[in-house]
Amino acid sequence: MKIFNTLSRRKEEFKPIEPGKVSMYVCGPTVYNLIHIGNARPMIVFDTFRRYMEYKGYDVNYVSNFTDVDDKIIKKAVEEGVDSSVISERYIEECKKDMKGMNVRSATTHPKATEEIQGMIDMIQTLIDKGYAYAAPDGTVYYRVHKFAGYGKLSHKNLEDLEAGHRFINVTGEDGKEDEFDFVLWKPKKEGEPSWPSPWCDGRPGWHIECSVMSKKYLGDEIDLHAGGEDLIFPHHENEIAQSEAANGKPFAHYWMHNAFLNIDNKKMSKSAGNFFTVRDISEKYDLQVLRYFMLQAHYRSPLNFSDQLMESAKNSLDRMKTCARTLKELNDSGKLSDDGITPKEAEKLEQAKEFTKAFEAAMDDDLNTADAISAVFELVRFINSNIGESGSLEYVSGLTDQLYTLTDVLGLTIFAEDEVDDDLTAKVEELIAERTAAKKEKNFARADEIRAQLTDMGIIIEDTREGVKWRKA
Repeated sequence: MKIFNTLSRRKEEFKPIEPGKVSMYVCGPTVYNLIHIGNARPMIVFDTFRRYMEYKGYDVNYVSNFTDVDDKIIKKAVEEGVDSSVISERYIEECKKDMKGMNVRSATTHPKATEEIQGMIDMIQTLIDKGYAYAAPDGTVYYRVHKFAGYGKLSHKNLEDLEAGHRFINVTGEDGKEDEFDFVLWKPKKEGEPSWPSPWCDGRPGWHIECSVMSKKYLGDEIDLHAGGEDLIFPHHENEIAQSEAANGKPFAHYWMHNAFLNIDNKKMSKSAGNFFTVRDISEKYDLQVLRYFMLQAHYRSPLNFSDQLMESAKNSLDRMKTCARTLKELNDSGKLSDDGITPKEAEKLEQAKEFTKAFEAAMDDDLNTADAISAVFELVRFINSNIGESGSLEYVSGLTDQLYTLTDVLGLTIFAEDEVDDDLTAKVEELIAERTAAKKEKNFARADEIRAQLTDMGIIIEDTREGVKWRKA
C-alpha cells in the first residue's frame, strides 16, 4: 500500500516498524461541545484506514485521544457553574454516540489528557534536563524551538520566514520567553481553573505535550503513523515532533496523513457565517451512514464541499447499495435456491466478480482512494443485479453476498439490515428470547407463543436451532 506522507510530500510504500503490526495515533476532539462535521471527516477517514489495514491482516493498535482540559472547556464550565470534568465527560459520551451513528469503531485506547498529567510532567522534565525547555520566573515552561534542528520539517516552514508573534505560537505569559517562537509546555493556573502540582508551579499542560505523551505511553517512542486534519500540521503536529524526538531521541512517526478541509456550500464553515453544523444536526435529517458515505466518496486529501444537494445524492447512492443487499438477503432467505452446489457457469461468474475486489484493493492501496473503491463496489452491485434471479445455487448467491458485505464493511457502510440493529433493540430482543426459553422449560407454551408473536410484531424473526435461538431483523 502506498500513502502520501506529509513529511516527504510524496507517496511512499507503507512499511510498518514491526511486520504484521500497525501503530497509529489520530488526534481526537476537544470535548467542549457536540462534534461538528469537520471533526467527523478525520474520524471516518482514519477509521476506514484502520479497517482496511485489518482487512489486509495487520494487527492495528489505534489510539485516539480526548482533549478534556482546554480553555473552551473551562469557559463552558464557568458559564454553567460546574466543574470542567462535568463538561468534558458529558461531551465525551455525546461524541461516542455520534461515532456509533457514523459506524466509527472505538479506538484500541481513548486516553484522556487529564489522566496522563504525570507523564506530561515527566516528559517536560526530560526536555528541561536535555536543554530543550526552560522554566520562566512565573512557572511557565517553554520549549526552545531553535534548539531543535529539525523544526519545520513536517510543515515545510522555515523559522526565518515566519512572522514574529505568529498567532498560533504566541501565548499568554510571554514575558519570560527567550525567543518569540518558543511555545508553552506548562502554564500556571488561573483562578477557578483546574490545576495540578508540578516542580514549576501549580498549573496545567500545554496542548501539544498532551499528544506526545499519550502517543508514547500507548504506542511507544517510535510509531508507524500519525494522522489528523490538515489544520493540525502547524503548529500542533510540528510541535509534537519537536517534543517527542528531543525527549525520546528517536524518529517520532514514520508516516503522516492529513485530510483536507470541509467547506459548506463552497464556504468555510463557521458559526459567524451561520453555516456551522454538528453531526447531531445532520442526524436529524439523514441517517449518519449517509454522512459516512458522503465523506468517503471524495479522496481524503481533496477539499470536500458539503451541501444538501450532495447529501441527497449520497443518500440515493447508498440506497442503491442497500437495495442490492436487501435483494440478496431475500433471495438467501427465500428457500428457492438449490443446495446441490454451485454450477460451472456460476463458478465462472463468481470468478469474474473477484475482479471488482481487485479493483477495490487497488484503489485502497493507492493512498486510500475511497472514491475509486466505492466505484468498484458499484460495479459489483451492477454485476450482482444483472446476474442473479429467483433460481440458482445457494453457494453462488452466498458468495456474492459475502463479497459485497466484505467490501462495504471495510468502508464502514452498514448496508445489510442486520447490521443496523441498535443496542437497545438487541437488549430487548435478547430479554424476550430468554423469557421465552424459560417459558418453554416450564411448559408454558402459551406464553412462549405470545413472546414469538410479540417479536414478530417488532420485526424480528427467530429460529430454534441446535445451537440455541437465533434471530434477525425481518
